[in-house]
Amino acid sequence: MKTKLIATTILAATLLSACNSSSQADHHEAEEQHEHTHDHDDHDHDHDHDHDSDSDNKEVTDEIHFTQAQAQAAELAVEEVRPAPFSHVIRTSGQILSAQGDEATIVATANGIVSFAGASMAEGRAVRSGESVVTISSRNLPDGDPNAKATILYQSARREYERAEKLVKDQIISTKEYEQIRREYETAKTAYEAQASGLVPGGVRVTAPIGGYIKNLMVNQGDYVSVGQPIATVSQNRRLQLRAEVSEPYFRYIREVRTANFKTSYDNRVYSLSALNGKLLSYGRAAGGQSFYLPVTFEFDNVGDIVPGSFVTVYLLSAVQESVLSVPVSAVTEEQGLYFVYLQLDAEGYRKQEVKLGPSDGERVQVLSGIKEGDSVVTRGVYQVKLAAIASVMPEGHTH
Repeated sequence: MKTKLIATTILAATLLSACNSSSQADHHEAEEQHEHTHDHDDHDHDHDHDHDSDSDNKEVTDEIHFTQAQAQAAELAVEEVRPAPFSHVIRTSGQILSAQGDEATIVATANGIVSFAGASMAEGRAVRSGESVVTISSRNLPDGDPNAKATILYQSARREYERAEKLVKDQIISTKEYEQIRREYETAKTAYEAQASGLVPGGVRVTAPIGGYIKNLMVNQGDYVSVGQPIATVSQNRRLQLRAEVSEPYFRYIREVRTANFKTSYDNRVYSLSALNGKLLSYGRAAGGQSFYLPVTFEFDNVGDIVPGSFVTVYLLSAVQESVLSVPVSAVTEEQGLYFVYLQLDAEGYRKQEVKLGPSDGERVQVLSGIKEGDSVVTRGVYQVKLAAIASVMPEGHTH
């Protein structure tokens, strides 16, 4: 009896222990399940957060916001890209010269000391045809005054000629002697009249043969000059010449050149010969003895603000290529050796676009890649759009 009681007690204790163990295991498993579920939720939450962050980053684009008010203030202008003819370009250097026949040289008509007609007689001064430029005085010269000599010789020859006319009628002198006296008279008369036409109280007056402006003065006040010595050059400056120097490798292209553009260094402006009534005069067939360049010469109308003698950058235009994409030079910006244009996407949206460039004719430049037909390129106000690009990054949600 006692033995059964002990056995029953041991069995009950064993069952109770097993129950508690099962309950703890279930509780521990439940806790682990809860923690796993919580961790999974946290992971999902973090994943969703990261996804949202990535989505926000993707909304940032390279679009530039530039309002219509800003565009109006910058006088912004755009041009739609269209294929058009574009000439092959040879870029070189050149010089502006006065046209032949558009200049005249003033020379001394007597020996003597130069005295300018006025204190304002200087290079660049306008003169009229027949206006006095200098006076040449022969007074106090060792050889005497040529003007006085010419006057004396003329008066003496005239008296001898008048006397010979009477003597030949009376047959006192021969016809041969008379003709000799007459020739001497005519020579003295010509010399005298040449001097007398410019005689003034101070000497011989030398005038401008044409109207224009004093291009250069070759003598100074008080210099001694001889008959025929150049004193000054007068230029009418109505027509000018453009002389371009082309290196020998481009010789095969020269015969195709028909016109040119050129850019001055003093105002950085590009001039088109086609707009200045320009024409090709000649091109060199051989290089000079001390030069490796071939000259190409044009003539054009002077619009009044082109300086003769100045050096220029020349764009020789030859064979025409069809269907070429090009933009104005003003549309292109350069950054660290790369070239960019700005495209208009809508009324207030723009984008910076890298391009690869071809040759330029000074006004336009060929675009090899980066843009396509129909694109709207900013041609004026480019710098203002470039500044706006620094502070104007728009979200992708902006609609067009």
